[in-house]
Amino acid sequence: MDRRQHRRAGRTVAATVILLGLAAGACGCSGSGAAAEDVKGADDPLGALHRAARALRDAGSSKAATSMEMATGGTRVTIRGRGVYDYRRRLGRLTVMLPADPTGAAGHRPITELLTPGALYMKNRGAGVPADKWVRVETATLSDGNLVTGGATDPYVAAELLRGIREATFVGRTEVAGTAVRHYRGTADLGHAARYASAGNRAALAAAAKGFATARVPFDAYLDDQGRIRKLRQRFSFSNGHARATVAVASTLLLYGFGTAADIRLPAPADIYTGRIAGDEPGESG
Repeated sequence: MDRRQHRRAGRTVAATVILLGLAAGACGCSGSGAAAEDVKGADDPLGALHRAARALRDAGSSKAATSMEMATGGTRVTIRGRGVYDYRRRLGRLTVMLPADPTGAAGHRPITELLTPGALYMKNRGAGVPADKWVRVETATLSDGNLVTGGATDPYVAAELLRGIREATFVGRTEVAGTAVRHYRGTADLGHAARYASAGNRAALAAAAKGFATARVPFDAYLDDQGRIRKLRQRFSFSNGHARATVAVASTLLLYGFGTAADIRLPAPADIYTGRIAGDEPGESG
């Protein structure tokens, strides 16, 4: 593959994730600060992981860094994001960066994403959308439930996916960014997770259970002594219908700075673009 072909292939894989499914979209809380002894670690890995979403709610908010690696054929690209998340309001704001092409040129302006139960908002979406407008997508209409579409997995949805764990083991103690954590490894089931998810995320996870190549999601989770996720790596597989190939996606989430202020406001209706998005017409590759 020459340089021009490699550049084109890399952009196609990245665009597949950001654009996947957009055609359909366009036309028991406990007290805060759970004690370390309440997280049973090696004795009860399923219990600790099932409680991870609740521990995030107890923490209130945090900073978040995301990384999404995609591989298809001989091409591998990475999309990175950074922002804040309010776990009690279930709102997040990320700045997502598409990768540069092999020549070093920037692939796209940063995309601002607002994550909410049931919807994804994107600004600087491109493809004919005015620069001052947002695109709103119903996550339940996406074949992946927005686990990969936006180039980042919603942190709270990722935590709720752990409620669908079928099997898990305690790997051992280690550190993430200087914080002592317990490392767990296992497999979650998207359909099972959908049944136990909060109302706002249930439909999206159910859509993902049907839309992915497999409903099984291998993961590695790192929880601190308060049971909060510090690092979570989940691996998805979906079919790229246009290329008739399976795309392997590894989504990595880092959470830190718990208690950070997260003032997140949704766009006014007048600021949401409602026209057709260029490249999303049926039959086009996007």
